[in-house]
Amino acid sequence: MTFKDINIRDPFVLTYEGRYYLYGTRGETAWTSAEGLDVYVSDDMENWSEPHECFSVPENFWADKEIWAPEVHRYNDCFYMFVSLRSENRCRGTQILKSQSPMGPFLPFTDDAITPPDWQSLDGTFYVDKNGEPYIVFCREWVQVKDGQICAMKLTKDLSAPAGEPWILFKGSDPDWADKSRETFITDGPFVYRTECGRLLLIWSTFTPTGYVQAVASSDNGEIDGNWSHDDLLFEKDGGHGMIFEDYNGVKHLVLHSPNENPKERPVLFDLTEENGKLKLI
Repeated sequence: MTFKDINIRDPFVLTYEGRYYLYGTRGETAWTSAEGLDVYVSDDMENWSEPHECFSVPENFWADKEIWAPEVHRYNDCFYMFVSLRSENRCRGTQILKSQSPMGPFLPFTDDAITPPDWQSLDGTFYVDKNGEPYIVFCREWVQVKDGQICAMKLTKDLSAPAGEPWILFKGSDPDWADKSRETFITDGPFVYRTECGRLLLIWSTFTPTGYVQAVASSDNGEIDGNWSHDDLLFEKDGGHGMIFEDYNGVKHLVLHSPNENPKERPVLFDLTEENGKLKLI
């Protein structure tokens, strides 16, 4: 299989022991009830395995709809999946699942989402600060607050519970390039990345008059608790919800989905460089 054969949204690539593991939202069930998530494996980022189900919704699980944006992070010698879900009578939230392998099976190790139960939250990602303290960074959805938010919350060391209250990093209307005539502002798909010169960036997605875009914000103190400002758009051609990884040849990549239209969305890969702490697509 190649990327053109893989119908997923919100792609995420984990590198581990010489291989590449691709996760994402199943395109065919992105807006409906869903039963699980898949992983695709590659040795060269060009040829990918058939999908292997790495998360199956357990019996009597609290959520079964719109299973979105799986990210898998290696932490303390285990693999943790951050995934957003909801049910008919429950707010959307991000739950953290755990496995001993990037292939899964990923299983709940808590009973519920880790984001606030009365918030419509999605697209949780993982960040560990310079002191080794873990955080979840996530979106509070525009459907609840109109001006969508990117928020952060400290976690306990075992990732099983909040270790503090969530706070807002920025809102969808904050960038100078945001369309101020809108009544609502969407925030999607945060991913935290530190540049070679130590600058802390957060890539995220929203909508502008050109469509779905990949945006970049930066922290003024190089940490998650800094004040965030906004760089130029990284990608503005109907694609987003991306993440950054480095391949085994030392080349950095941005992977995102494009177009932002179901069921046409596919993973798209770009080479990436840094110039004075800023990202640039090749």
